[in-house]
Amino acid sequence: MAMKPVRNMIVALDIGTSKVVCLVGEVSLDGTIDILGIGSHESRGLKRGVVVNIESTVHSIQRAVEEAELMAGCKIHSVSVGIAGSHINSMNSHGIVAVRDGEVMEHDLERVIDAARAVAIPADQKILHILPQEYVIDNQEGIREPLGMSGVRLEAKVHLVTGAVNAVQNIEKCVQRCGLEVDNSVLEQLASSYSVLTEDEKELGVCMVDMGGGTTDIAIYTGGAIRHTAVIPIAGDQVTNDIAMALRTPTPHAEDIKIKYACALAQLASADDTIKVPSVGDRPARDLSRQALAEVVEPRYDELFTLVQAELRRSGFEDLAAAGIVLTGGTAKMEGAVELAEEIFHMPVRLAIPKGVRGMEDILASPIYATGIGLLQYAKQDNQHLGEAVPVEEMTEPRPSVLNRMKSWFQGNF
Repeated sequence: MAMKPVRNMIVALDIGTSKVVCLVGEVSLDGTIDILGIGSHESRGLKRGVVVNIESTVHSIQRAVEEAELMAGCKIHSVSVGIAGSHINSMNSHGIVAVRDGEVMEHDLERVIDAARAVAIPADQKILHILPQEYVIDNQEGIREPLGMSGVRLEAKVHLVTGAVNAVQNIEKCVQRCGLEVDNSVLEQLASSYSVLTEDEKELGVCMVDMGGGTTDIAIYTGGAIRHTAVIPIAGDQVTNDIAMALRTPTPHAEDIKIKYACALAQLASADDTIKVPSVGDRPARDLSRQALAEVVEPRYDELFTLVQAELRRSGFEDLAAAGIVLTGGTAKMEGAVELAEEIFHMPVRLAIPKGVRGMEDILASPIYATGIGLLQYAKQDNQHLGEAVPVEEMTEPRPSVLNRMKSWFQGNF
């Protein structure tokens, strides 16, 4: 019997504050990722990107993974998982080594990266990523691929990302409690940048703002390399809380009102459009104009964009972000968000839809899936680099029909 070809399948798990998304993709021969399955479930147990309840988080992950397995017709064994939260820190570092044989070899690159990572970090932090920015050989700057080049002294400039050991371990523990292994723990804004930024934007200089439920994640690129990352612990959940408090309505209803009717710029909302606002307890629902709702939402978005602008100025790259601001994430979808951002930043702003995958475009063409799709692209690149494959094992037998599956279920249970 001829062996079936091994299918190179990869899985992404985006554990967010408001939702858990599991994506199953297959890397085709031409290098494109085909989406085979999507699973999504409301996230309970996280606050601002950090696990606060392990049982609830495990349950949310299991539901999302089961849904993705069912759709893709496979059994998931390991995943690439996103890491976020205000415990994330970053810094730029550099290392210098002598080139041993007059030509830069693989071991020279490993040594110079080791030299660059030799910086003092707190005992409760661990290094998540060492991202090379550029290499310098004998004072020749701006080298991207130094392998095989001649020289005496090699210098590497890198971006180091660190996270709290316990926060990363808690995420990994939740995944392992679901019977899964963690292939990669990836900074969420790094993953999102894989799916929403173009090479031209990274080269020219761009600030990507991933607006989630619990945190707003920032990544700044110039000269084709990541220069600065930051996390702001204000995002969509604060907008929901503002609506709940101002309109005196339960939080689930406030979330629903935010998604359906909210606008981030009051001047775009019509005063004639009215919405029903459910009250707390047995009180009757009230009518409210859409403009009044926008007047509650706009100050929070204004505050959030102002904090992003302050972070951009603090990084020193504000004048180098010639390609402007790229917004993504579920909270960026709101009507008026791009217009308000342009007013505050005084530079071009666009809302980014994730790209780089095939299949289910009608579902995935949303900023909500930016991190999940980016995690798949990161995993594909990592697989090629390591020469590994198959984090998902497909069912070896042909998939049984629904009738046969029901028959076997009855036989096993009665």
